[in-house]
Amino acid sequence: MTTTLRVDIWSDIACPWCYIGQARFAKGLDAFATANGVDRADVHVTWHSYQLDPTLPARFDGSEVDYLVQTKGMTRQQVEQMTGQVAAAAAGEGLPIDFDAVVPANSLRAHYLLKTIARHGGDVDKAEHALFAAHFAQGQVISDDEVLVRIGTECGISAEQARAGLDDDTIHAEVQGDFATARSIGVSGVPFFVLGEKYAVSGAQPPELFTQALERTWSELQPAKPQLINLDSAPGEACGPEGCD
Repeated sequence: MTTTLRVDIWSDIACPWCYIGQARFAKGLDAFATANGVDRADVHVTWHSYQLDPTLPARFDGSEVDYLVQTKGMTRQQVEQMTGQVAAAAAGEGLPIDFDAVVPANSLRAHYLLKTIARHGGDVDKAEHALFAAHFAQGQVISDDEVLVRIGTECGISAEQARAGLDDDTIHAEVQGDFATARSIGVSGVPFFVLGEKYAVSGAQPPELFTQALERTWSELQPAKPQLINLDSAPGEACGPEGCD
């Protein structure tokens, strides 16, 4: 029977560290698969919804810096220093971030899109990346249905499926279910990774840590080798590669 490793990831499109975390996890996963001869298809990644600020309006009237100054109680200088550090970390992973272009927007409908893509067998990994890029690099509004439908069609579903999913009560319930599960397991920040329903990794850790976590989880999923109990008190006569006793 083929061994499969389950990875659950809680993430928010409005979170830059989730954008970075996706890239770092992918690198760690690639290294793990290569080093251990594991087929990437045997690692089942499921993305789960999380919202850092459910109270954010569909579109905030101001820049990302304005929003962070207003909501985080930080000075503009502190926010600009923080965003500069985040942008530098993203650049180190080959991810452009332009905080001047970011339009602060509620991410709830983006989560509806991701669940819709998953339901119809689209590429959720690709959609996560596309939404992050749209928000952090391209200045697009992630609460805008036209933006979401376009990304949906780029990731394997039809425009009709995307539009229907955005207003589907069962999709909405799935997203709320992710929020509830996050609360029940104590998720207080994202990205948050759960491997094999046993090990947790919090934050956008270096790729090497993800590789190590995957290897540890994978090794524990392998069938245990039988431990033989030797019943003789001393070795008896036998033959080996070098000859016979």
